[in-house]
Amino acid sequence: MDGLFDYGYTEKKPELKFTVSELTKVLKDTIESSFYSLTVEGEISGFKTAPNGHWYFSLKDEGALINCAIWRSTVPRIGFRPQDGMKVTVTGNISLYEPRGSYSLICSSMKKAGDGDLLLAIEMRKKKYEALGYFDPKIKKPIPGRPKKVAVITSPTGAALQDILQITGRRNPGMDIIILPAIVQGPDAAPTIAARIDQVNRFALADVIIAGRGGGSFEDLLPFSEEIVIEAIHRSEIPVISAVGHEIDWALSDFVADLRAPTPSAAGELVCEASSDQREKVRTIRRSMEENIAGRLRQLRLRLDSVSGRNAGALLSNRLISFRMHLEGNITEMTGAMTDRIRGARNSLELIQRTMKALSPEAVLERGFSIVKGPDGKALTDCGKTKAGDSVEIILKKGRIAATVSKTIEDQI
Repeated sequence: MDGLFDYGYTEKKPELKFTVSELTKVLKDTIESSFYSLTVEGEISGFKTAPNGHWYFSLKDEGALINCAIWRSTVPRIGFRPQDGMKVTVTGNISLYEPRGSYSLICSSMKKAGDGDLLLAIEMRKKKYEALGYFDPKIKKPIPGRPKKVAVITSPTGAALQDILQITGRRNPGMDIIILPAIVQGPDAAPTIAARIDQVNRFALADVIIAGRGGGSFEDLLPFSEEIVIEAIHRSEIPVISAVGHEIDWALSDFVADLRAPTPSAAGELVCEASSDQREKVRTIRRSMEENIAGRLRQLRLRLDSVSGRNAGALLSNRLISFRMHLEGNITEMTGAMTDRIRGARNSLELIQRTMKALSPEAVLERGFSIVKGPDGKALTDCGKTKAGDSVEIILKKGRIAATVSKTIEDQI
């Protein structure tokens, strides 16, 4: 007994030994039995719908983040579709997924707690620049159909760059791709992206710019909605393509850019025409030219055949008959025109003759008038030109009368 209390003796506790599965099972039972019917408020991030209909997302605040899930059977009871940045209040139980040793909040209900601060700020910024005209389609620059140089502003290690290089290398290997490495996530990302856009313009490095990154949460894409990036894209003299995230993602750079590409891969498709397409266009043009030449040759062959020895005489005879008919028609037309002209001239001449005859002195005498000539032999029109005792001659239609003026009488008009 005394040995039990010797100095330095320590009672050895029994050793607890678990396998990983055993420890995880203990933790699962402890956590799930202790944390249930929890009400948690936070901001949604990384929301997505799985192919089986389940919803997966994270709830976060300034200091922490927790993964969440809503099973497909619960989805119809929610009443709205969550979005990144939305503030919500959820009720649910903590569940630990043993294969990965991770825990999640399995939500049985969800209510809106107000728009998320980030989403609200982005919406306000969008309205601001829309009012300034930054999104106006009229100011957007056209994307070159066949740019020789393309500047890509993205992470040098990201999948977005590899997708763009793969697409452009396959479709148009002769195109120059200028890679400008940039931070695309975090507080330093926006200044870097804006500086790269300015750099391409300052040194005229390319014909078109692709600025973007691969998919991510709403927060991951925020640099492309910062004011410094929006301003850089707006003042760029070189056309800018915004290629941010996946097709369902968006950033304000999509609205201010000259063109939005749903993915970086799509941006690669947009900036280059496939060499195979170019070859097909050349083949199409060549076929069209060959068909045109062949058609012209067929027409010439038909014309040559039409003047061959077999029918040259008949062709010449038909041409002569046609000319003769045309000539006879012209002669007939000219003869008729000349006859009409002569008839018209004759009628005019006869009219003139009748008019002259009606106005001649003989016609006047015919109507019973006479002509009186004075001593000087000139026709008298004024009695004041003669006096009593003057000899006058009166000319009638038949004969003449010699007379002496006995008296003159002037009419008072």
